[in-house]
Amino acid sequence: MMAPILKVLVVEDDRSWQQILSELLSDCGLQVDIAGSLEEASRHLKAQPHRLAVVDLSLSPKDHSNYDGLRVLDEVRRLDPNCRTILLTGFATVELAVTALTDHGAFTFLRKESFHRGQFRDIVNRILVSPPNLANPLPASVIKASASPGRFQPAPIRLPGQKALVVEDDAGWRNILEELLSEAGFQVRACASFGDAHGYLRKEKFTLAVLDLSLSGTNNYNASDPDLDGYQLLANAHAEGIATIVVSGIAEPEEIERIYSEYSIAAYIEKQTFDRAMFRRVVEETRAANKSRDELGALTEREREVLDLLAQGLTNKEIAEKLVITTNTVKRHLKAIFEKLDVHTRSAATAKATGR
Repeated sequence: MMAPILKVLVVEDDRSWQQILSELLSDCGLQVDIAGSLEEASRHLKAQPHRLAVVDLSLSPKDHSNYDGLRVLDEVRRLDPNCRTILLTGFATVELAVTALTDHGAFTFLRKESFHRGQFRDIVNRILVSPPNLANPLPASVIKASASPGRFQPAPIRLPGQKALVVEDDAGWRNILEELLSEAGFQVRACASFGDAHGYLRKEKFTLAVLDLSLSGTNNYNASDPDLDGYQLLANAHAEGIATIVVSGIAEPEEIERIYSEYSIAAYIEKQTFDRAMFRRVVEETRAANKSRDELGALTEREREVLDLLAQGLTNKEIAEKLVITTNTVKRHLKAIFEKLDVHTRSAATAKATGR
């Protein structure tokens, strides 16, 4: 599954700064859009969502009293609420910086005269691994309309036996994952520590686990650290046969491959590229795989033998000859297989057997 391309908007009228910021952001794996004015920024914001916007305070090279950057921050909050903003400027008072952070929703404020590339990259990475919707994901007009009298909001349908465990120490991420899984019909147990998660695993039966690898309250992940609590929980979930999705800030390809191989996880989603729609698809695919696995597990050993031969394209007569049974016995086995797999055709049963 292709990870979504994360876009960043640079709102800056100085070409040299456009080039510097574009280079740094591209190195972080982001696709960069550039705007030199409030109007251009608005067009980009209306066209598609962005994960981050880096905004210069003044968008007029000859007018030091121009504060169009603050208006851009307001446009981001209005048009793209999931987008975080960094305000960048060559001149500003402390009071103005506080205003940008408190009244206009900037994530942080940086001065051009003390700009440091390493510090900037660190801030960008912190934003990428932070929850994508700490701000309200809906415009105020939509929230107001949905809360109006007479508008019924149905509760999600809870599916019997569908329990999901969320283990994440960041409250923002924990709330997002719990919300999405609840919408998908799961009864969710959410916790922030190894101890709580281990307790839940001992007391309850889960069909799905969504885990972070580091439960230390920091984004300074060390993929080579074997003592991360998340790895122990991965091992526990694997031993219990629980389908597991990892949502983590660790992004090293070799480590991700190792986790797939050693723990047989259902999916690995990097926080840097987290997308709600993609997460929903992964959950549904995992649910379908779980259902198919449970159905196959209900078959007797002989029924599984019959199904395997059916999947190879053998006829009833050929199956009977292979297993040294009568064709009528094959038919009885097929009837039981179809009922247990909830299918009506040989091709549908074959699809269940092969996972297609």
